[in-house]
Amino acid sequence: MIIRPRPHWLHLLFVRRGSILPRILPQLLFTTLLACGVVLMHGQLFHWKVTLTSAPFSLMGVALAIFLGFRNNSSYDRYWEGRKLWGRLLVESRTLARQAITFPRASVNARPFVLGLIAFAYASRNQLRGRPRGDEIEGLLPQPVMERMVKARFAPIVILLWLGSWIRERCEHGELDPMLAQRMDVPLSGLSEVIGGCERIASTPLPFTYSVILHRTIYLYCMMLPFGLVDGIGMMTPVVVAFVSYTFFALEALSDEIEEPFGLAPNDLALDAMAAGIESSLREMLGEASAPAHEPNKDFILT
Repeated sequence: MIIRPRPHWLHLLFVRRGSILPRILPQLLFTTLLACGVVLMHGQLFHWKVTLTSAPFSLMGVALAIFLGFRNNSSYDRYWEGRKLWGRLLVESRTLARQAITFPRASVNARPFVLGLIAFAYASRNQLRGRPRGDEIEGLLPQPVMERMVKARFAPIVILLWLGSWIRERCEHGELDPMLAQRMDVPLSGLSEVIGGCERIASTPLPFTYSVILHRTIYLYCMMLPFGLVDGIGMMTPVVVAFVSYTFFALEALSDEIEEPFGLAPNDLALDAMAAGIESSLREMLGEASAPAHEPNKDFILT
């Protein structure tokens, strides 16, 4: 996720750090150089004059813009749903931590349960990013649970089972009223819904056909555009082609990035920072010192 102060409007025109430009620069240079070649050849290809007017490009441009808008909306919906799910993870974790600290008798040590919630946040991040168990989880869970997580395919579910067992044991020992335990099961089920929703997004990409059609159409449009403009605007053809190509290539690249919101691309969600934020919040509820907040790197990227 790119986090940076909004620069002055003039500076914004030349911003490189945090921009999608480095990713699309090869395609942009290719279409611009192609446009320069078309101008030098006066619209001829192998001594054959390619006669095109701007009318077909107007029709294709409208259709392409609509289709590209649909693709970007679909990708952003996935991105925003992922962000809302992680926002809910924070809320449900705080609710469970508060209940675990205040509901049972004063003699009950709620710290292991709260540490389990912290481990759930990190395990969810690792699950969505395909990472092995991280060092952040070490020491947060009982050893039998840690050993079971190593063998499990879905580590967050192992933690959820242990959290549910902790609540049941408190009831069996008379340390927690069964009615209050039922209330704690509601946010615990919410955590299951959160990881299930995230897994649905991560395991169900947009249909590949959409990407293929859009990719081919954008490239054909940008490669043919110089032949339709050269007779009308002459030497300005490379400038116009570069601007149009930048718009289409940038939107396609951005939609590709945010389509998978849990990855490590610059515009993906900052799961490391979110998981660390959950840990800091829950440790403060235990009366412990919280870790410093994650900061963006020199390129303003927060992971």
